[in-house]
Amino acid sequence: MPYEPSRASTTAPARYGDPILYPTAIRQPVIPPAELPPGVEMVTLPGGYRTLAYTHPQPPVPTPAPVAQPIPAWAKTTALLAPTIGGGIAAAGFGISYAAPGLIAMTEALWAAIALIAVGTLAPLLLRAGRGAGGRGAAPVQHVTQNISASGMFGRATGTINHR
Repeated sequence: MPYEPSRASTTAPARYGDPILYPTAIRQPVIPPAELPPGVEMVTLPGGYRTLAYTHPQPPVPTPAPVAQPIPAWAKTTALLAPTIGGGIAAAGFGISYAAPGLIAMTEALWAAIALIAVGTLAPLLLRAGRGAGGRGAAPVQHVTQNISASGMFGRATGTINHR
């Protein structure tokens, strides 16, 4: 029976299995990966098809033993400075604990000095204000004039004092 395109659509069973009109799908058996023999792997071809293929086993690449690296100089310096700085801080704390009573006494002495300066500064102002309030006239202001002269850089200085 020759092929006729007009009859192909109505008489499909007559040519079933024909690779041109009705190709039959062949189901490939599925093998679980655990049952693959050694040297056989499932590979993907460049066209996207997946198939089984024999592969050459790749020898394991030996990993080189780790080589001990020298310690950098900055790490050695830091490691040596850390206990030194810690010891210095501890010594400073120890010294401050011993110096605390002396520091307290010094602060009291400084407050006394500040009070003395304040009294020395304010006393003349208070004395002047007190004189004017007593009803008496203000005392005359005295002027002292000094004239000092010297000849040369290392010459002897002479001077006169004038009271007015």
